[in-house]
Amino acid sequence: MFNHFLSGLELDQQGALKLLKLAQKIKANPADFRQALAGKSVVTLFEKPSLRTRLSFDIGINKLGGHAVYLDSQNGAMGARESVKDFALNIASWADGIVARVYQHKTLTTLAEFSSVPVVNSLCDLYHPCQALADFLTLQEVYGDVSQLKLAYLGEGNNVTHSLMLLAATLGTDFVAVCPKGSSPDSQILKQAEQIAAMNGASVMVSDRIEAAVGANAVYTDTWVSMGDDTPLEQVKEKYMPYQLNAALLEQTGADTVLHCQPAHREFEITSEVMDGPASKIIQQAENRMHAQNALLVSLLNPNFV
Repeated sequence: MFNHFLSGLELDQQGALKLLKLAQKIKANPADFRQALAGKSVVTLFEKPSLRTRLSFDIGINKLGGHAVYLDSQNGAMGARESVKDFALNIASWADGIVARVYQHKTLTTLAEFSSVPVVNSLCDLYHPCQALADFLTLQEVYGDVSQLKLAYLGEGNNVTHSLMLLAATLGTDFVAVCPKGSSPDSQILKQAEQIAAMNGASVMVSDRIEAAVGANAVYTDTWVSMGDDTPLEQVKEKYMPYQLNAALLEQTGADTVLHCQPAHREFEITSEVMDGPASKIIQQAENRMHAQNALLVSLLNPNFV
């Protein structure tokens, strides 16, 4: 069992499937888990603004009988007012777990190095592993065995792409990232994903051609401009518009499921017609953030409960 959840690479196939199974159990029978985190406090650190991450953790911890303590960057950015090391040492002396949404992955690794309690990555510049767990929980609900699927991501290669790609590779799902030239995923993370996929009988591919997404069961997109980047969407519209999730693209690929991690910018990376249409599983996917994260927290903070 792993102590921290920083990149998603802590999970092998068996571990990922076990976690997703627990998430399904928690979702189906919430009353059985009402005391799973009784008496436990989890500090949720936020350097970045959030809707889904903040609420899904806060409400989720409460549903498990635990206590969530929200700390935002108005208390001083980690490492500015006091060192990240001292944040970790102090918080770990009171709390049972730390959930952190940060700008840099290095902040998480430092927290984990000095924290005596589990640290969970709720988003950083390189990974968004809790999102990927929710995404595959959703795909399991729609299709059952995800190892028979092809998943296509369209848009900017970013932290969401990385986590999707790694978990797809772990679970044996064929994955393609379709990104404009110059916006591909990180080459080192791609190499890792390719190695993991090879062990699990899956393929990972990156292309700038929409045709690479043909045959996908599910298509996925994210905002064209990552959070913290002030570039106006209008400025990148020309570059990314060919990758927009719209009715024509659905028809071209043959996909019957649409995913988006949100926040969504309607009529930019996705049309309202598709986002609100019958193929969309976007709100189900958002709800599943809570169930997937709850499974993770129970596994880390009270493994004997399961």
